Amino acid sequence: MNQLISTQDSQRQQIMHAIATSARLGENTKAQYSREVVKAQAAGVNLLNATEVADYASTLSTSSRSFLRAGLKTWTRRIKLETNAGATPDSMNVVNATIARLSALDEAIELESHKGQKAHLWLSSSEVRYLMSTVNGRTGRRDKIVLALLVGAGLRRDEAVNLRWEDVKNQGERVVLDIVGKGQKARIVPISDTLAIMLQSWRQLSKSTKSERVLRGHASGGRLTDSLTGAQLFNIVRKYGKRIGKEALAPHDLRRTFAQLGYENGVPVTQLSRLLGHASIETTQRYLNMELDLNVTASDFVPL
Repeated sequence: MNQLISTQDSQRQQIMHAIATSARLGENTKAQYSREVVKAQAAGVNLLNATEVADYASTLSTSSRSFLRAGLKTWTRRIKLETNAGATPDSMNVVNATIARLSALDEAIELESHKGQKAHLWLSSSEVRYLMSTVNGRTGRRDKIVLALLVGAGLRRDEAVNLRWEDVKNQGERVVLDIVGKGQKARIVPISDTLAIMLQSWRQLSKSTKSERVLRGHASGGRLTDSLTGAQLFNIVRKYGKRIGKEALAPHDLRRTFAQLGYENGVPVTQLSRLLGHASIETTQRYLNMELDLNVTASDFVPL
């Protein structure tokens, strides 16, 4: 419980350590969270003072506010666990005070969406075809693979940029992707024949470098670099989103679309949950544009 009684430097070290050692986060996400923590402290914010944090966060963009909040929550979650684990009957007053202070910090940063703004975005089948048809130019082949891995395999941004050719495997008559996602959870994602052929063609085209990464950056003159960053991938998605009138299109929207189109065509939610690497079906349900049907339920078909 002495974690809360610390210097500014010690605060930052503790928070940064919690982010860096979190098994739930990808490397790009860790970098984004850490950057916002450093910026906040450089601005003189006491990261344990909920009022100071709230005032500072109100000056940030939505994305920066979101990253700072998530970074702080990564730390407070760990401290709450350690505080509760060390609780004794004699220390309950201190424990409760510590938990209350951490909870206030968790709620200090408000993430308000603009009025009328959709929280999530899904593309229809026709919109996906339109999206893919807009891909052209010098980087077109690479860009099409980027979009296809997100919307055709449901990969997270970090999973896509870290995918290696050794992760593309034959399993029976199907090509699958061997993915290690959040929390180091492994999963197999079977892909369509169309995506498998696209990957095979891209592999032949990108043999010019020694990198084993599937996705590459583009240097001047069209030369492929050894890897693609998460930020570059985000910009690729945003670029083609604008071409179809979806200016706010993000990588996670394509992952949601993968789930939604599968669900609409009869893939069970339980299977979608495994394909997405979700910890629970409830998480998958939030991905889907679905509501509970109270008129017809499974109970109606059980012969009691």
